[in-house]
Amino acid sequence: MDWSKARILTPRGWGLAGAGLFCILLAQIMGRKDLLVLGLFLILLPVLAALGIRLMSPSFKVYREFTPAVVESDSSSTVDLAVAGPARSSGRARMRETLPARFGRSPEFFYPGRVQNTNTADGDTRSSRYQYHVCSGMRGQFPIGPVSAELSDAFGLSTHSRSLPGIDLLTVTPRALELPTTTIFGARSFDGVTATRQRANPSDDDVMTREYRYGDAMRRVHWPATARHGQLMVRQEESVTTPEATLLIDQRASAFSLTEGLPFRPRDEEHPELKSSATFEWSVVAAMSICAHLVERNFDLRLLDVFGRPGLCRSRSAPEPLVEDYSGSAGLASIAEALAAIELQEDEVSRAFNDLLLDRIALSRQRGPLIAILGNLSVAEAKTVAIAAEGNTAACAIVVTHQPEKAHDALATLRQGGWRAIAVSENTVLRNAWSYFDSRPVETAATQIARARP
Repeated sequence: MDWSKARILTPRGWGLAGAGLFCILLAQIMGRKDLLVLGLFLILLPVLAALGIRLMSPSFKVYREFTPAVVESDSSSTVDLAVAGPARSSGRARMRETLPARFGRSPEFFYPGRVQNTNTADGDTRSSRYQYHVCSGMRGQFPIGPVSAELSDAFGLSTHSRSLPGIDLLTVTPRALELPTTTIFGARSFDGVTATRQRANPSDDDVMTREYRYGDAMRRVHWPATARHGQLMVRQEESVTTPEATLLIDQRASAFSLTEGLPFRPRDEEHPELKSSATFEWSVVAAMSICAHLVERNFDLRLLDVFGRPGLCRSRSAPEPLVEDYSGSAGLASIAEALAAIELQEDEVSRAFNDLLLDRIALSRQRGPLIAILGNLSVAEAKTVAIAAEGNTAACAIVVTHQPEKAHDALATLRQGGWRAIAVSENTVLRNAWSYFDSRPVETAATQIARARP
């Protein structure tokens, strides 16, 4: 136990009590009643102060506000703290904010500080405001609080320590790294839209021809269709759609096992940490960076896990866990917040890369690129994943492993299925991995094996 928190009297209080005992001793020796009364008074004063501060301890309310409310890793957030108590309280309190160890030394302050009097229905209250800054180099959700208060009486004779209720979570998101522009996702205009003829899933505006309308240029007249229909027909314009990218995020603990470098970080109730590893942290930063890169180019995003569920449904920081489609800056903010506390999940009974996942990917293959961020893959799993690239000319896979040289067979299987695939470690520069997709064409497994084994 911390002695400073367990003590009852201050040095001043103990001094008065000692002086009281000395006066009582002198009263016995000298036979003076006035010294006896003085001694009793000096002893009772700190005792009454200790009882009063415990029995009539003022109630406090704590309010916190983070600016910004959600902050990127390695960026600072300003914490505005307000402590409100009764205006008639004459004592002072030394207060200390409780912070996780990664934020450094906890700030201390005195109450009342900068005081603002506010009239309420219950009477006058006194509010003191404080401000400090916090910064975390790692993502997560961190509890800020509670405030511990060491109360003292008006004369400074006794102290009483108590914890003021109120804990708030600070969400720290992974920082998005800038990625180089790539051309593998097809032609796009400056505003991010892409012109496509969706032959596999035609809609009303995807027909080849339509009836002539006033103002249509004569050069657009389709004469064979005109002869067939008996009226002027013109070529239909290509449909202009917003491109969509599907991002597959592997969160299996077995794919980022204990042997993959950094072991899992434990989690306790007071300072919850994330179950993660060095390779998984690389995957999270990659997912955040790729999402930001695509949203800046006006892509809509769909995030899935390896079981075919919404990709962020298991994150305890996800604002909408069951949502899988995101668009615009608001969607990117939701992704960042969900990635703040995403962590590795224990293996489930259901099989990864199952038919549900393949069916969901198949429904989106005509809409845009497919990007997979995966952990360790067996050759059997790679064969299943390879099927997902069928019909998609922009399927890219990043296999994150502590030993990339051992992923050769899995990569060869993916490439044979039509994937652009690369294996990286937690030390790989993300920009270099991303640039690989733009510089390497899709190759067959036979070509890769022949090159690796002359």
